[in-house]
This record gives sequence, structure tokens and C-alpha cells, in this order.
Amino acid sequence: MVRMFIRHVVRDYRVWRRAYNAFDEERRGMGVVGHAVYRAVAKPNEVTVSHDFASISKAKAFAGSRRLREVMKGAGVQGTPTIWFVKPT
Repeated sequence: MVRMFIRHVVRDYRVWRRAYNAFDEERRGMGVVGHAVYRAVAKPNEVTVSHDFASISKAKAFAGSRRLREVMKGAGVQGTPTIWFVKPT
């Protein structure tokens, strides 16, 4: 299992969350097998999301996908997100 984290700032959390939820089925079709959403306590428009994948190749394909960029842009993500990958040891 590989976990991908994405941290970004969103213009409006409610708008972003609706877009994120609407992307659920498509996200699963792109290899996501688990996910979680976190909001910063001091900055509620700073969001960190984790996505779980069966392999690093699936995680990197998702992270680099044009479709993910389109959804993030439409959801009001501001700036460039920070993305990193981890695996359990």
C-alpha cells in the first residue's frame, strides 16, 4: 500500500468539499482504495487529503493526471499543491 498526501489552500472549503465528494466514484476508478480529509485548525481553508493506492505507479499516475488538475482547479484550489508519498514500514 502507498499513501499519497496532498496539501493545498482552497478558496471556499464548502465549494471544494462538494467537488471532492462528486469526484469520489471517478477517483476510485483511478485506483484510490481509501481516503481521508483533514483541515488545519488555525487555517480552515488549508486542506490535507490522503489517498491510498495498491502501488506507487498507481499513486503517481493519479497525482500526475490531467483530470485531477481539472477537478482541483474547478474546486477552487489556490496555488500549487504539495504532494508526497509514503508507505508503511
